[in-house]
Amino acid sequence: HWFSIINSCVTVLLLTGFLTTILLRVLKNDFMKYTRDEEGGEAEEETGWKHLHGDVFRFPQNINLFSAMVGSGTQILVVVLAVFGLALLGTFYPYNRGAMLSACVVLYALTAGIAGYVSGVWYKMMGGRHWVSNVLLVSVLFCGPLLAVFSVLNTIAWVQGSTQALPFGTICIIIVIWALVTFPLTVLGGIVGKNSKEEFSAPCRTTKFPREIPPLPWYREAPAQMVMAGFLPFSAIYIELYYIFASIWGHKLYTIYSILFIVFLILIIVTAFITVALTYFQLAVEDHR
Repeated sequence: HWFSIINSCVTVLLLTGFLTTILLRVLKNDFMKYTRDEEGGEAEEETGWKHLHGDVFRFPQNINLFSAMVGSGTQILVVVLAVFGLALLGTFYPYNRGAMLSACVVLYALTAGIAGYVSGVWYKMMGGRHWVSNVLLVSVLFCGPLLAVFSVLNTIAWVQGSTQALPFGTICIIIVIWALVTFPLTVLGGIVGKNSKEEFSAPCRTTKFPREIPPLPWYREAPAQMVMAGFLPFSAIYIELYYIFASIWGHKLYTIYSILFIVFLILIIVTAFITVALTYFQLAVEDHR
């Protein structure tokens, strides 16, 4: 575990130093170039991130999916922090293997209103009108894929006669909790978000027509960027993930929640840094999407 933390800290320090150096040098060169062009009065074609101020605040094409993802992500973050709080307080007994999973199910059901509210607020600010589809999407965006993966894994566990398989009665109880608690709270949160007074005010005016995006190399496209954005955060937590999976599917017990919380904070820092870096690199090639 300590090796995992040292590995994660080294990753964070290297990433922080690398990104800080690169961004400072590149931004300094960009500012010098733009200042020199303005002082010289050169009438060259506008290029670079400075000239995308009329496009970066343009709403995404699928505002329904975007709002639902923000709402679901906010809810999951709250659930994770709440579970960490309970774990650090010593609520979970080590030999009660189902206590944490039960807590996750209950907390997820009780915080469903957060997802509905956040999604509704963002959907309203971006001018959405299809409220029913937004509420339905945010209510199944996380539960749907999770249910599909769980069904496959639990079926395999049933066939193999594993004691880790959930019985049919427990699955029915979880479905009832979702139908009677999670979904109504999501709808209630969506209604509150719809009636909120929040408004989106961009610091600059968005142009009527989007700026044309120049041809991009393959490593600037979305699939390559997704791989790059996921590799470094995964490298910071992969050792701790081994122990977590061993406690879920194996015979080991995981009780060092303080170390897991430190690794979680490191994961957030690494994700934030890599997001800032990739966003800047995309804007530098005039990709405002």
